[in-house]
Amino acid sequence: MKHFKIIFKVLLSLSAAFLASTARADQTFTAEYLDSVEVSLLTCQPHDEIYSLYGHTALRWHDLHDEETDIAFNWGVFNFKAPHFVARFVFGLTDYELGGFPFSIFQKEYRHYGSMVTEQVLNLTSDEKQQVYNSLCVNLLPENAVYRYNYFYNNCTTQARDIIERCINGKIEYAGGEDVTDSYRSTIHKMTERHPWARFGNDLLLGIKADMQTTRRQQEFLPDHLMYDFDHARICHDGQYRPLVKERRVVVPPGVQTVQHGFPLSPLQCGIILAGVAVILFAVQWRTRRIFLFWDVALMVVTGTFGIVLFLMLFSQHPTVSVNLQFLLLNPLPWLYLWPVVRHRPTRYWSITAVLAVLFLVGGCFQSYAAGIQAIALCLLLQCFLHLKSRKTA
Repeated sequence: MKHFKIIFKVLLSLSAAFLASTARADQTFTAEYLDSVEVSLLTCQPHDEIYSLYGHTALRWHDLHDEETDIAFNWGVFNFKAPHFVARFVFGLTDYELGGFPFSIFQKEYRHYGSMVTEQVLNLTSDEKQQVYNSLCVNLLPENAVYRYNYFYNNCTTQARDIIERCINGKIEYAGGEDVTDSYRSTIHKMTERHPWARFGNDLLLGIKADMQTTRRQQEFLPDHLMYDFDHARICHDGQYRPLVKERRVVVPPGVQTVQHGFPLSPLQCGIILAGVAVILFAVQWRTRRIFLFWDVALMVVTGTFGIVLFLMLFSQHPTVSVNLQFLLLNPLPWLYLWPVVRHRPTRYWSITAVLAVLFLVGGCFQSYAAGIQAIALCLLLQCFLHLKSRKTA
């Protein structure tokens, strides 16, 4: 989701005084005033920054008779300089917060990146608008503004949806009900088509639960999905129906986006090259009846390092990462056996690794793996074969 830069912290603090003077949870507006207010869902398209690949969602409170009262409410504010931010993010302990600032600033940010912003004006009654206002005021209080971020279950998009649903008199009926849809993994794959290494990182960390089918509501963690569902939803109250969205318009047109070119090779291409190198080295080792220690050490260091990352994920609060079959291949085990291997001492490492690599390949029937990672399994199995063969002939 959209992670606003430090400048927004400054703008947020500058607008805090304005919000404090105008936003009181006990303030009641007249129906005449509320008729001039629009409450809207803002859906922002992705741009090429890695943190924006999935888009962003915000709410807008707009007084049509007073342009000074035009506020964007964003649940995607965080402080990157907070103590232990990276560690907390890895373990799923990141806190985000709600912030409000002038809508004009919101527009400028997305114009800068060339990202289109779509506004869905919600078809709310005066009483429902009052409830939205009250809820936002309460949510903005220091003791309520901070929440524990969860990518799939509790992010800026689900926060905006939930506050709207709570303020509706009646019930929102979505088209399609709770039909089962794609998995979390296949859904985010659609958002990372042009970013293969971002997809690789996601697939490396996501476990088997990410391959399970999800419901329509679970899919609403993505801004585009919530926008679509709102477009096709209606409000039912006392047997009367009305569309949830009254009007849809583009408030920031799409612009020219700067494309950042990353590493020229995709993970799959790197995997193919790695597999080719492994086969060549295997053939040379087999023919010369020598095992290359540098290759053993390289494989153990790489798999052991990635293994530490996946091991830490076992303790993370992030969803769908705890049960990851790639841990069979990438685990900290090599670090326990690295010294004996370097010293050419007898070790069970190669027999254990062979079994784990085979189990990893079988696990591919149940979990989608990161592209190209099977090449590492091939490298290990070839080395295991050489070591076990040499042990028998010794």
